[in-house]
Amino acid sequence: AHPPLGAGGTAPGVRATVLPPHDSPRGVASNRDAAGEFELTAQAVIVTSGGIGADHDIVRRHWPERLGTPPAEMVTGVPAYVDGRMLGISAEAGARLVNRDRMWHYTEGVRNWDPIWPGHGIRILPGPSSMWFDALGRRLPAPCLPGYDTLGTLRHLRTAEGLAEHDHSWFVLTQKIVEKEFALSGSEQNPDITAKDRAGFLRERVLGKGAPGPVDAFLRHGADFVTAPNLEQLVDKMNALTDKPLLDAAALRRQIEARDLQMANPYAKDAQVQGIRNARRYIGDRLGRVATPHRLLDPAAGPLIGVKLHILTRKTLGGIQTDLDSRALGADGTPVEGLYAAGEVAGFGGGGVHGYNALEGTFLGGCLFSGRAAGRAAARQTA
Repeated sequence: AHPPLGAGGTAPGVRATVLPPHDSPRGVASNRDAAGEFELTAQAVIVTSGGIGADHDIVRRHWPERLGTPPAEMVTGVPAYVDGRMLGISAEAGARLVNRDRMWHYTEGVRNWDPIWPGHGIRILPGPSSMWFDALGRRLPAPCLPGYDTLGTLRHLRTAEGLAEHDHSWFVLTQKIVEKEFALSGSEQNPDITAKDRAGFLRERVLGKGAPGPVDAFLRHGADFVTAPNLEQLVDKMNALTDKPLLDAAALRRQIEARDLQMANPYAKDAQVQGIRNARRYIGDRLGRVATPHRLLDPAAGPLIGVKLHILTRKTLGGIQTDLDSRALGADGTPVEGLYAAGEVAGFGGGGVHGYNALEGTFLGGCLFSGRAAGRAAARQTA
C-alpha cells in the first residue's frame, strides 16, 4: 500500500489493497493475498487500525530490552488484520511513530482448539489458586502469581536464569480449581456474559457442577491441556508436549507438597495462599471465582490438570504521535494535514498515554477518548 495521506496540501487519501475470499478458518482473509488496489480520498482520514499483535516479526523487532529476549514462538491474541501495516503506511505519509517498544502481552495464552484466525490464542483469566511453574519446573516467585502482575511475570519468564530459550510455562491445578476459577478471554468464550444472560451466568459460574461449557471444551479438545490421576502421570503427559522432557516429577512434588502444607493454616506465610484467602473475603469471589482452599495433591479434588502456557500477543502501547485533537504529528512536531489517529494505533492517545505499563481495564477508555477527539476535530475541519 502506498498512501498519499495529505501530501502537499491536497485532499488526504488512502490507497489500499483489496483482499479476496480466503479459505482460512471461518473465512478470515489473509493479509498477504493481494488481488488489487483501490484509492480513497477525503478531507480527513482517521486511522483506527489497531496495533501490531498479528505480525510476530514486528513484535520481535520492537521487543523491549527491559523484557529480555523476544520469544521465538507466540500465539496471537488479536485478529489477523491487526498487523501494524497502517503504522508503516502512516509513517510513509509523514506521521511520526514513537514508543515502539511499549507493548503489553499476556503470559497465560493457550492455543484455541476452534480458531477464528491463524495462530489464534486465548488468554486464561485465572483465579488465584493454580500453581505456576516455569519451563524448567521452578515455581514462579511472588508477585508472579496468577492474576497479579502481567508484565512483571512476562519479564521474569524472559529474563530468569535458563529461560531465554524456552517460550512456555505451566499451570498445575485440580479439577476443583478449574471448575471455579478458569475463565477465557474472547466474547465467543463467554456467551452468558455477552448475551446478558443473568440466569445463565448463575447457572454456569456460581451454581453449576463441573467446568463452564467453553472451559470444558478446552479441557477435552485443547492441545495445551493434560489431565491425570496422579502427579507422576501428569508430568509424563506435560513432558510429552515439549521437544524434550524438562520437568522432574520429584522436584514438582516437593514444591507442591510445601505449598499444600500451608493450606490448612489460616496464618500461612506463603504469599499465594494469603492471596487465595484474601480473595475469598469478598462474597462475589467466594461464590463464583475462587475455589475453596485445598491441597493440590488431595485425590478428592482431582484429577490433576496441567496447562502449557504461551506468550500471547495483545496490546500496542506506542504508535502514531498525536496532539490533544488526535491529529497525527510529523517529525517536526507539526500536524500532518488532514490525518488523525485514535485508539491502539496511537498508543491509546498521544503515541503512548499509558507509559511503559498500564492498569487492566483502562485500554478502552483511551480508545473512546482519542476517538471522540479525532471525530470532533475532523468534523470541525470538514464543516
